[in-house]
Amino acid sequence: MMKSEYRTFFGFMREPFGSDIAAKDILVTPSINGVSERIHYAMRLGAIALVTGEIGSGKSTALRYVIRHLDASEYRILNVVASSGSILELYRQILSTLGMDVASNSRAVMSRQIKKEILEMVNEKIQTLLVIDEASLLRLDVFSELHTLTQFSNDSKTFLPIILAGQSNLVDNMKYRNSIPLASRVVGKSHLKSIDLKAMKQYLNHHLSIAGVKRDIFDDAAVTAIHQGSGGLFRKANHLARGAIIVASKNQSATVTSEHVRTAASEIF
Repeated sequence: MMKSEYRTFFGFMREPFGSDIAAKDILVTPSINGVSERIHYAMRLGAIALVTGEIGSGKSTALRYVIRHLDASEYRILNVVASSGSILELYRQILSTLGMDVASNSRAVMSRQIKKEILEMVNEKIQTLLVIDEASLLRLDVFSELHTLTQFSNDSKTFLPIILAGQSNLVDNMKYRNSIPLASRVVGKSHLKSIDLKAMKQYLNHHLSIAGVKRDIFDDAAVTAIHQGSGGLFRKANHLARGAIIVASKNQSATVTSEHVRTAASEIF
């Protein structure tokens, strides 16, 4: 059954359980509130906060929620996605988000230019926030170099708060000798865990609602199957829920059952 047909069958106004959910439609959970509190605390201190969790646990969603609620006239968000490259690659990404293209291959030149731009924003009463997603991919030597980017005026000023988001090994990587100077600036850590069955039911119903369906189309056994099959992780739950909806619509079933979920599970990893 084609996409438009299963949407019509259940009465969806938009694609259900998609990854493009608007920030205003994010389900605010205690975990998201915890992330928000720690990020705002780090921002006030000009320090660092860590956000960790397994793949699909909602790290990027939590960051989008927090960033959406920052006044664009007061904050400049520098969003970069980490890689296993050198500090030069990371600096280039940061400079790119600042709208700059620096040809130099000098760490000192790049660092100096980034700090110059940040200080100019400080003078304009704009706070900068550096958000590095997939930070668990960063090489250990990059952690050491990144520390120097936080130092202003002989380390007496802290103008660049940083949010490092990544998988659980990010915390372990911060314990290595080279990472200690950067780790010493960490003032908050949030670890996003898998959700329980009750929270999964709430999550599924929330996404049905924002897609235009106000009734609960998943029976209890289907919710349990999605929870177990996803391990309580949002991304896989989305895949299972959407796949099960497609299977149910093909079977002309107005209720999604555990059998539909099991069929959908055979199509994904």
